[in-house]
Amino acid sequence: MSTVRSSLTEENRKIAADALQGALVDLIDLSLIGKQAHWNVYGKHFRSLHLQLDETVNTARNAADTVAERAIAIGASADGRALTVADESSAPKIEPGQIADSEVVSLFIDAYTAIIGKMRERIEVTDTADPVTQDILIGITAELEKQSWMFQAELN
Repeated sequence: MSTVRSSLTEENRKIAADALQGALVDLIDLSLIGKQAHWNVYGKHFRSLHLQLDETVNTARNAADTVAERAIAIGASADGRALTVADESSAPKIEPGQIADSEVVSLFIDAYTAIIGKMRERIEVTDTADPVTQDILIGITAELEKQSWMFQAELN
């Protein structure tokens, strides 16, 4: 039971909370995948990807915080536990060990494609349920699409 009151109906709060929880899990996983790749990337594009992955991680972490705080503001909870992230993320998995720069680019294009697709679904379901949550998700999705474009530009 939440101690935070919300002007949303219970049904709309649940819709928004579910969308926010899904976004939270995906964003946390994106930041973790980003760090794993950041530490293990190699190849002729190492330096630029190493720096680009820092941007990915920072953006994902900041967005995750915004999403979690919005969930709490509407009287929901935010579950960013490792087990929850591992079980529920939309992002593709990254293998342990070193990863070639070209594989990193492909992995992140796939990750952004999967996450953006889910974010667009969340935007749609929050349209009438909670326009404030929808606005947050739209802003985050715009940034994810920008970063996706930058990874796609790395292709030869």
